[in-house]
Amino acid sequence: MAAVQQSDAVVVGGGLAGIVTALELLRAGKRVTLVDRDTPERFGGLALWAFGGMALVGTPLQAKMKIPDTPERALADWLRFGELDPADHWPLQWARHYVEHSRAGVYDWLSAEGIKFMPAVNWVERGLNGDGNSLPRYHIVWGTSRHMTLRLIAALRAAGTDGRLTLLHRHRVEALDWQGGRLHGALAVDEASGAETLLQAPVVVLAMGGLNGGHDEARRNWPRGRPLPAAMLNGAHPYADGRLHHHAAERCGAQITHAGEMWNYAAGFPHPYPHFAGHGLSTIPCKSALWLDHTGRRIGPEPLVTGFDTHWLCQRVAAQKKPWTWHLLNWRIAAKEFAISGAEHNQRIRDLQFPAFVKETLFGNHRLVKQMQAESPHFLVADTLAELAAKMNALTASLDVDPAVLQATADAFDANFANGSKLENDDQIRRILHARQWGPDKLRTCKPAPLQLKGAGPFIAIHMQLITRKSLGGLQTDLQSRVLDAAGLPVDGLYCVGEAAGFGGGGASGKRSLEGTFLPGCILTARAAARHIVAG
Repeated sequence: MAAVQQSDAVVVGGGLAGIVTALELLRAGKRVTLVDRDTPERFGGLALWAFGGMALVGTPLQAKMKIPDTPERALADWLRFGELDPADHWPLQWARHYVEHSRAGVYDWLSAEGIKFMPAVNWVERGLNGDGNSLPRYHIVWGTSRHMTLRLIAALRAAGTDGRLTLLHRHRVEALDWQGGRLHGALAVDEASGAETLLQAPVVVLAMGGLNGGHDEARRNWPRGRPLPAAMLNGAHPYADGRLHHHAAERCGAQITHAGEMWNYAAGFPHPYPHFAGHGLSTIPCKSALWLDHTGRRIGPEPLVTGFDTHWLCQRVAAQKKPWTWHLLNWRIAAKEFAISGAEHNQRIRDLQFPAFVKETLFGNHRLVKQMQAESPHFLVADTLAELAAKMNALTASLDVDPAVLQATADAFDANFANGSKLENDDQIRRILHARQWGPDKLRTCKPAPLQLKGAGPFIAIHMQLITRKSLGGLQTDLQSRVLDAAGLPVDGLYCVGEAAGFGGGGASGKRSLEGTFLPGCILTARAAARHIVAG
């Protein structure tokens, strides 16, 4: 017979959205049971490992850098870039809510929690033709998302010191408890012992993450008409399997919307020390690297350059004949531009080492480049292009890369510099020059130069694959984060927050994110749910 645990609210999922929901409920005097499938040391979900970039609108940092941002301008960028359907009511409502409340509901709220941001605002997802972020709004948490998450976990524990917080680690919510057509809580199972606990509460908040933590589910949801690679890496949480999404849909008529919309990344490689099967690391691709197909030819006719349209990059990579691409660069480029997304490989920011961070920014992050050279077989280094081609072929057990082709690819790019900058004619060079007009990007982007520039070697080739990351769709919710049924009516007592709700409304970002909308989306949806629950 199942044990019984009573509280005012059950929160399912120990990621950022679940933690913020529980924290706000505890501070309002509620008794909360928070259920998380992972181990105590991994409490925090993907937010514990994320980099911590946030798209925020109208902040003091923007004002200091003379960035004239407004909610109206941000909304126009959001709707244009995300291609939201004008008839898609709740995603549109959540998009508007985000841009209008990210300053007070995220920036100010986190600042009050003692969390700081780095002093520069970055410009990402500009759009291939200027149709993305029309100005910089990407703020980076000082200490990365890991520091932020640990601070919020500490606040959560402090708010629950009087016994109103019950934390159940390594427990899986097997089902929602419906009796007489009403929600009465959830059934949790201890992953180690199999023991069942009936979590009785009038309110359940689903914060279990996205739909695509496993590739089988991601492939089932993949939109028809979009290229699907034969192989991918996993950068999502493996427990974000969509099971509770489907359970809610089957039991109470909840609506899963935009399940095929995903925020994947085009340049991942296997984690040298994987946390789970298929675990990949997502690079922030070097703007100055040449992006090549499996034969060593430059992908075109429009070259692939990061920082403009990630969604487009993913489709171009997925459409290649083989499920991998190559980045061709040299040590000069790698030291200045190479980065890996997440807290794990951004040690200086994560550990609040500002002088060391400044030094590596100014003089190059040779430490990370050497680390990947030592740890990853997918990070190849050679003194000559012929030697590099041999290593590329050895890694893929093929003869795909003809050394002469790789040499010709490098020569064709380097020819742009033969007669001075006035005669350069390459779209990648134009995009690099445009990016370097913004100070923070200039610090992290090399001045265009020949790949075979004397003294810039050795050469590097990075073996890349598409890597899954976020679900942009999820359970449809209203502005109070209440789950809606097929008639558009709230399901009494059932809420959904964060990625499980498509970051609001079942798909607030549409087809594309302005990047950095996910952590704030978790906070805003969580705070909306808590406010409504407390108001009763």
